[in-house]
Amino acid sequence: MTISAFFVVLLAIPVLLLGELLVRHVRLLSRFNIPAPVVGGLLVSALVLAGHLTGAFAVQFQNNVTARWWTWLVTAEVDWFKAPSKNVNTPFLVAFFTCIGLNARWDLVRRGGLQVLVFLAVAGVLAVLQNGIGAVLAKVLGVSPLLGLVCGSVTMTGGHGTALGFAADLEKAGLPAAAVVGVAAATFGLVTGGLIGGPVGGLLIRRHGLKPGAGARTHLEGGSSGESGILNDLRLLAGFGARFFTHLLLLLACIKAGAWVSYFIQQTRITFPVYMGAMLLGVGVRNLVDLRSPKRVDSEIIDTLASVSLGVFLAVAMMSLNLIELANAALPMLIILSVQVVVMALYAWFVTFRLMGRDFDAAVMAGGHCGFGLGATPNAVANMKALVESFGPAPRAFLVVPVVGAFLIDFVNAVNITFFINLLK
Repeated sequence: MTISAFFVVLLAIPVLLLGELLVRHVRLLSRFNIPAPVVGGLLVSALVLAGHLTGAFAVQFQNNVTARWWTWLVTAEVDWFKAPSKNVNTPFLVAFFTCIGLNARWDLVRRGGLQVLVFLAVAGVLAVLQNGIGAVLAKVLGVSPLLGLVCGSVTMTGGHGTALGFAADLEKAGLPAAAVVGVAAATFGLVTGGLIGGPVGGLLIRRHGLKPGAGARTHLEGGSSGESGILNDLRLLAGFGARFFTHLLLLLACIKAGAWVSYFIQQTRITFPVYMGAMLLGVGVRNLVDLRSPKRVDSEIIDTLASVSLGVFLAVAMMSLNLIELANAALPMLIILSVQVVVMALYAWFVTFRLMGRDFDAAVMAGGHCGFGLGATPNAVANMKALVESFGPAPRAFLVVPVVGAFLIDFVNAVNITFFINLLK
């Protein structure tokens, strides 16, 4: 049975509610701060895997769509007229990162400037370390070091987009199955990154008795520590009234115009994530508006829109994961990836936490680093969101991690991967 992509999107809210219900009532999940979208989505994908392995039923999720009414928002017309196939989740992904851009106020970036540079250095060193570990383990296990590279920063720090973006280069270098292996490895990272970030951050907070700083603000700048959940987010949006619709129109306009910015970026032949144009445009629009009317754009409304977009994106991504690819993955690949997960956890604990200040925000950043260090910035934000909902707001973490994970690390990682490909081929 094949489930259509649009029906998967419709399932997102029930899956989110299921995840929230389990997190509230299963002490182990709440204790380790596992994000609700990860819980609900993984439960669905695990059921699909169980049906496949037992032969009881076979379900396949359709992820791509060609419907022009759905792809128009995130596609420049020069490509849209060709009816391109897009992942049904793309609008939610782009919307989330556009919200990140719209909340990236210059005064906040200026306050966190040094922290952004330090965290970028921390993340960049990890990316190099991941490639070194992958290549060395591949040689020890008697397989191509390029396989180790795919199981390194290509998929761990880079995720699905980077894996597919560099697949052609890796195939030319001598790894024919680069695309398939990359998708499987990135899937592994996506799952584990959502599972270990909360426990790592939560244990650091408890072990050191950390508390939020005085005067910490809520929402995207600092996370929310009040009532949470998709239904509460939707109630908040409804309560904003006409202001919600004006902010929604601003968001949609930035996404559409950002599609053209991304199109021109792609003409440089440099691989960047699909959301890059809209996020950059969001940064520019927010700061231009703030110059004339600092209170015109409400960060609380943008943050709530980001929360809804993130929840739907993660729920769809997690429940449509093909865990069969992980179940059938080769033993050397699983060994390398398992080591990468352990290294990520230790690195977040001993390096990220200490270099970012050994305080409450640093612990939340460590949990977030586990998310994007194993494949996806939305996972990083979900990990941090789960932590602040349990322990309190972390404004510095919600400024630094998205800026580095969603934007700056892609530049550093692209150079890093290119160097290793030329070294190992």
